[in-house]
Parts: sequence; C-alpha cells; structure tokens
Amino acid sequence: MVTKFIKGLFTAGGQKVESDSVKEPQTAQMANLHREFQGHPSRNLTPSKLASIMDRAEQGDITAEWELYEDMEEKDGHITSEMGKRRRALTGLEYFLAPPKNPTSQEKDNTARLTDMLEGLDDFEDILFDLTDAIGKGFCCLEYGGWQNVEGILLPASIQHRPQSWFQITRGFEQQINLRGPSEGIPLNGFGWMVHKHKAKSGFLERSALFRVLLWPYLFKNYSVGDLAEFLEIYGIPVRIGKYPSGSNEKEKVTLLRALSQIGHNAAGIIPQGMEIEFQNAAQGNPDAFKLMIDWCERTQSKAILGGTLTSQADGASSTNALGNVHNEVRKELTVSDAKQIAKTISRDLIYPMAVLNGIESNWARCPRFKFDTSEPEDMDVFAKSMPVFVDLGMKIKRQWAQEKLGIPEPDEGEEILVRAKPAAPAIPNTDAVALTQRLAALTQQPAPVSLADQLDNKLQSTTGSWIDQIKALVESAASLEEIRDGIDKLLPNMKLEQYAAVMGEALRVAQLTGRSDIMDEIANGR
Repeated sequence: MVTKFIKGLFTAGGQKVESDSVKEPQTAQMANLHREFQGHPSRNLTPSKLASIMDRAEQGDITAEWELYEDMEEKDGHITSEMGKRRRALTGLEYFLAPPKNPTSQEKDNTARLTDMLEGLDDFEDILFDLTDAIGKGFCCLEYGGWQNVEGILLPASIQHRPQSWFQITRGFEQQINLRGPSEGIPLNGFGWMVHKHKAKSGFLERSALFRVLLWPYLFKNYSVGDLAEFLEIYGIPVRIGKYPSGSNEKEKVTLLRALSQIGHNAAGIIPQGMEIEFQNAAQGNPDAFKLMIDWCERTQSKAILGGTLTSQADGASSTNALGNVHNEVRKELTVSDAKQIAKTISRDLIYPMAVLNGIESNWARCPRFKFDTSEPEDMDVFAKSMPVFVDLGMKIKRQWAQEKLGIPEPDEGEEILVRAKPAAPAIPNTDAVALTQRLAALTQQPAPVSLADQLDNKLQSTTGSWIDQIKALVESAASLEEIRDGIDKLLPNMKLEQYAAVMGEALRVAQLTGRSDIMDEIANGR
C-alpha cells in the first residue's frame, strides 16, 4: 500500500520521496550512531576549553557543543527547572487542525479525517515534548520508525528523538541538517523525519541556540559552586593541631597525623601517650561573595529562558505582585512564539505526510494546518455588560467570534443548549389596609381600558381634590414654612402615621405594577 501512493510524491519543501524512506528508519543500518557514547565535555570545563568548543561549532563541528548542552541540562538543576516550565507550558495547550482559507466542503472533510488520524497517535504528547527540545538547543530531529498500515490508514510506526550530536550542519543559502557522514553528511530522507529549527536569536544554527547564551553563566556558576564547597570544607571544620614530644621518630609523627585525619572525618581516633591534639576555632570567612555570584548566574539563566525572574524566585525586595504579573505576561509571549514555530513544523513534517501518503491532499498550499489554541477567555462579567451596549449601538458582531472570545465551544448539531427561562408572572402582594387602601388594591384587578395611573387619578379625585384645595389655601395664607407645616398636620388630625404609610405604600405598589404592565405590553407588541 505504501508504494501505491509513493510514486511521484514530494515533501512540502520539494524533496522527492523514495519508497524505501517510508518503509524503515533511515538510521536502522547505522549501527555506529546507535552505539555511540557521549564525551561529556563539561568535565574539567575551563574558559579556554569552552572557547575552543564554541569556535569548533562555528566551523562545523557541532558535536562537542551539543553534548555540552546535554550536560548543562543534566547537571544544572536551575536550567532544568526553568526549561521544564517553558517546555511544559507548550505541551499543556489545546491544539486543533485548521482548514485552508475559504475551504470547500471536501477540504473540511479532509481536515476532519486528518484530525481523527492525529488523535490516533497515542504518543503524540511525547512527540510534542520532544520537539520542544529545540527551544534550548536550536534544533531537534525526530525519526519515523517507518509507516505502517493501521486499519487501512498509514501512520508512523513510532517517532523517536535523536541526539543532536548525530547530525552536522551545512552552510549555504539555507542551512541543511544532515546525518553525520563523509564530507557534508547524509541528507535526511523525505517523510522520514520531523526536523524542527527553533530560533532564540537570529543567525546560523550554531549560534542561534538558547543554550549558547547560557554557556558562560553555566561555567561561572560551576566555578562559584566549587569554590563555595571548598570554602565550606576549609572554613567550616575546626583546625586540629597535633603536638608530639621532642625526639619522636617519623613513625610516631605519621601515627599522630593519621589520628588527626581520623578525628576530622570519624570524630574518633587514638594517639600514643605523651602526644597532644588541640582544636582551634574554625578560620573566619564570608561565603556571601560566592552566593552573590551564584545568584547572578541563576537570575541570568531565568531571564534568558523565561524572560524574567519573578516567575521563578522572589528576592523579598523587588518582588511585587504587579512586577510578577508583568514577568508572567512576558512568559506568555514566549509560549505563544514557541507554539507558532512548532506548529509550522508539525504541519509540514507530520500532517502533510499523513495527508499525502493516505491520498487525502497533495497540495501543500491547501493542506490543513496544525495550530495551538493560545487565546485566553475574556472576562464573562465584563463581556456581559459591554456586549449589549455595542449591539444597541448598531455594531454587527458575529456570534462565533463572541463564543471564541469567551471560550465557549460551538455546539454540535442536535446537542442540548441553554435557553432563557420564561419570566414568571408578577405576584400581587396581599394587603390589609383601611378602606382607602382597599379601593387602591381593587384597581389593580380591573381590566380597565385606561392605564392604572389614570384610574387611580379618577377614583381618588374626590378625596385628593379637596386635599389639594385645602393645601393651596393654606400656602396662600401662611406667612412662613412653619405655619404651612403645622397647618398640614391639622388638616387631617385624626389620621395616624401608620395610615399615611399604608396609603403611600399601596400607591407605590400601584406605580410598580403600572411599570411592569407597560413593559409586558411592549413585549407583547414586539417593540
């Protein structure tokens, strides 16, 4: 089945695909690479040795430099921790396949088929993590273990990470990564590899790796840690002085020296009678200089890897919540950049080969693209308040865009969706008032052709009209506000405060029901 589709096929970069390249791994017959052991150049690393390794890498011999990168990640816990944060921030993102622009129905179906194939790769999370190895080392190569038929679909049998020391880089208009071999090396087979180049800075691959920036801080930190260990060994143990009597021979002196050594490590020892051992206070010294250098190196490493220090360690002085949020935003920007670079590689070296070998799509320009979802949901509370305002202003807002902003997935056809509940009928409060309040309550039950406010005014005109006339006469005859106040109180001397409150309360209820009635009328009329 492989050879059925392989004739006349090319990679996204234009390289011809041979049938043998998809049957078995290219390195299957290269036993020398599989039996190769690393040289661990970090051992006895000195400034001159480091400079020599970096110079050789620029001249094409990258093996020692990339082996040193491996040692750095293995020996320096701070680098391992910071790189773990950056790499796993990427593997935690959701991903999807996006169809080309203005897709046809067939291209949408192709995207769905490739999505199902991608979900069929059980170890895809491991593949994704291995690709992030290029973030620190500049590039990484994952080799396909051949393509196998799984229920009529061609999928990679396995995808294995290969050490960077297996490869060499050739310079030209575009740098090529080849397997180590004669002259410029052995070109990588089409559809046989995932090759990811990750740019931490511009330039040739030998100099664009993130770890290259960390080489000197790593060396300085190693020196400082070693010096601190030696300082603690010398200044942390009390000085022991042995005294032997005059006339002692060499054998007795050696015996005393051995006893001093035993006391230092075993806290016990024996000496001949007549000899003495004195313990002096430990020599005075200050390790702060070594700690200062170590802290500087680690802060430099954090800045290079995560773009800041406050997402890694707090110094108690400048570490505020605001600054921490700023540093975290920088870290998010790095994650987005990493995601975009790796997504391009997956689209070119995994999705496109699956599409071609399974006869789905042979046009790279129209092939679905792998993408990470790096968007963050908007604040729903803010959106709920602002969106109706924008709609009322006449802005044309797509529902799909709003759902994407809020992180709400589009429901599939036939799925249940939330709907607004119908508003319950307003409850009419019960009341137990005097005759006047009973008249007001009765008005709320009448389906009058006029509004409740007009009804209220008509029904109470006989009572309120006389009140208004009396108050008008009082205001015209009064000489001061105090007279008006006292006069109003005398108009209805037998009416208590509770009766005033009952009447006003019922009037307010009528006003509230009137407002609700107007709203319901507007809804019923479609306004």
